[in-house]
Amino acid sequence: MITHDLRVMADAMLDKKAQNVVGVDLRPLGTAITDHFVICNADSTTNVNAIADNVIEQMRLLGRKPIRTQGMENNFWIILDYGDIVAHIFLTEYRDFYRLEELWADAPQKVYKDRPKSKRKTVAKVEED
Repeated sequence: MITHDLRVMADAMLDKKAQNVVGVDLRPLGTAITDHFVICNADSTTNVNAIADNVIEQMRLLGRKPIRTQGMENNFWIILDYGDIVAHIFLTEYRDFYRLEELWADAPQKVYKDRPKSKRKTVAKVEED
């Protein structure tokens, strides 16, 4: 089920033109505060906000609400915490500066690519990769 939620989150990001969507599986490390990160970036604060709004909406359709959010007031780096998954939506220059994936370089990573909508199933039955 978690793979399904990760894919829904990644698709929600990609639907709003997120760049460099990467999932980081933190479970093998055993010391992380969550199981997964899904990280992306965009070139404008407007786009960062649109991505966050779409993630919140698509996850809501799965019956999930963020436990907490951070960064919605400035849209430089938005964090959406779902407990087992944390979304990090960066303005590109902030992602380049913080290099979050490099901090967790020992964790398995997966790059998510956009798929044609005709190849997707509904949110409730998203295809697994």
